[in-house]
Amino acid sequence: MDRNELRELTEKLQQQRDELRVKAALAKAEARDEWDELEDKWDRLKGKLRAAGEEADDASDDVKAALSMLMEELKKGYERIRDRL
Repeated sequence: MDRNELRELTEKLQQQRDELRVKAALAKAEARDEWDELEDKWDRLKGKLRAAGEEADDASDDVKAALSMLMEELKKGYERIRDRL
């Protein structure tokens, strides 16, 4: 490998490195944003579960369905974040 080939390869590697650094930073920011949204949903879920627990037998099917949907959203969101990491 001569000096020109070495320089060209180095430049290409530098470009790939820079592009990956930007993509990694964006992915980290996206994961952080999604995490923040999931934390809000988690807090809502805990509040609803507390309320449903106090009215355990009186909880309607609609409330149970809403809780189930929220739990499924959280599960999928956590899986997406885990897969990114």
